[in-house]
Amino acid sequence: MYDIEFYMKSYDFLKNAQEGKIQDRDTSLALLESYRSREPVVYNIETTNACNMVCTMCPRTTMMTRPIKTIDRKVFDNVVSQLNPFPESTWAQWERFVVEKYGIRPDDMSENHFFLYVIPKVIQLHGYGDPLLDMGMAQHVKLLTSRGLQTYFSCNPANINIEKTLQMFENGLSYIKYSIESVDDEEHKAIRGDASNFSEAYERIIRLLELKKTNGFQTQIIITMLDLNRKNQTEDYRKLRAAFAGKDVYIYLKSEDQQWYRTDFHGTKSVHWSEICKHPWMSMTIKSNGEAAMCMEDFNNEIVLGDVKKESLSAIWNGERYQTFRENHFDLTPCLKCTERCDMAMIGERLEGRTHGDE
Repeated sequence: MYDIEFYMKSYDFLKNAQEGKIQDRDTSLALLESYRSREPVVYNIETTNACNMVCTMCPRTTMMTRPIKTIDRKVFDNVVSQLNPFPESTWAQWERFVVEKYGIRPDDMSENHFFLYVIPKVIQLHGYGDPLLDMGMAQHVKLLTSRGLQTYFSCNPANINIEKTLQMFENGLSYIKYSIESVDDEEHKAIRGDASNFSEAYERIIRLLELKKTNGFQTQIIITMLDLNRKNQTEDYRKLRAAFAGKDVYIYLKSEDQQWYRTDFHGTKSVHWSEICKHPWMSMTIKSNGEAAMCMEDFNNEIVLGDVKKESLSAIWNGERYQTFRENHFDLTPCLKCTERCDMAMIGERLEGRTHGDE
């Protein structure tokens, strides 16, 4: 989830900022603070950072050094006990806002539709790991469902276990995304590692679709291919769509999230990655070791703002460390991960022409 009320309140201000029409630092920070909810909204809970893939495009493969950890059940339950869904009236207001500002309707299917209509509603249960390797996922889903919270995670289809997946479906999993990079097995292995392939993954997904229909489960199965700027990308994606034609899936080509470390930076078509970063004021992330980090992209937990094993979400969100981080984020403080290793634009860049890393 992210705070859709903050998103709506700050939209015009941030749009003006993106166009270079920004007020002074103190006024801007005060406005952002006035839009910010005092009740924390959690974007994602990384239940594990374990993964058996070696994906060429993932910083986890070459840069993540933190220990492998799966979240403790009591820690997870404690976090969830502090979360609540938005009321239906707020969702109705949000849908009107999205149609008006972005021209995307509720029944569309695209990368930006997914970000604007699905991600705001769900607790995302992945981070820098594959949730299918977390043996507690079915119980995590059950707890969130019991609290009226929708659930979603992205995973590698090579790790599908039919029985365990059906248990998650039965427990009310709202969305599950399978990342498929090619319809060619060898190409798939070249991108995601030897543990991956298309052929077996496809068979398992088709079986899950059959069982989902037979049992009347409501989980939406999503298929994505990352736009990695490969020379055969367009044709590969066409073949992927053809393979799932007529099937009950939500399918789209997804922009690559982070490209700051890539030699072939190729841009994005994502609203999320095109707009000014809102995360310091809009959402928080809980990592598998119980730390509250600055956002889901902090793969090494470099900016830790609290520990949910010792503090409430509210105390962390409204605490001194978070407030200092918000100011550092705005001020483009050097050596901050956000200023040096992230693709997202920062509002402080629009003040007096500053850029990432300026002193």
